[in-house]
Amino acid sequence: MSHSGAWREVEDFLAGLDGVRLRDDPRGRRWCVRNRLVARQVDESTLLVRADLESRERLLDRYPDTFSMRPNLEAHMKVLADVENGDLAAVREALRAAWEMQRGM
Repeated sequence: MSHSGAWREVEDFLAGLDGVRLRDDPRGRRWCVRNRLVARQVDESTLLVRADLESRERLLDRYPDTFSMRPNLEAHMKVLADVENGDLAAVREALRAAWEMQRGM
């Protein structure tokens, strides 16, 4: 898919997290730790990130131009991040939290 500077930054950040592996998936590239989803590329600008419900609400409140939610995800512990146009520091914060949550389980 896309290989913009923003995506390269996200990919490099994920590659630097201990135990995170990139996997091909019919729905988009996925990054997992011990087969637990950390993030998945949805389209050219969107990354789905694992987030507990409290963290998700905090991200949506603090960074409304970066994070969003679709009705089909409401019941899931996930949030959408705009990699191309959003705040990459906030995206990295969400990815680190997802990694910590998934490796700690």
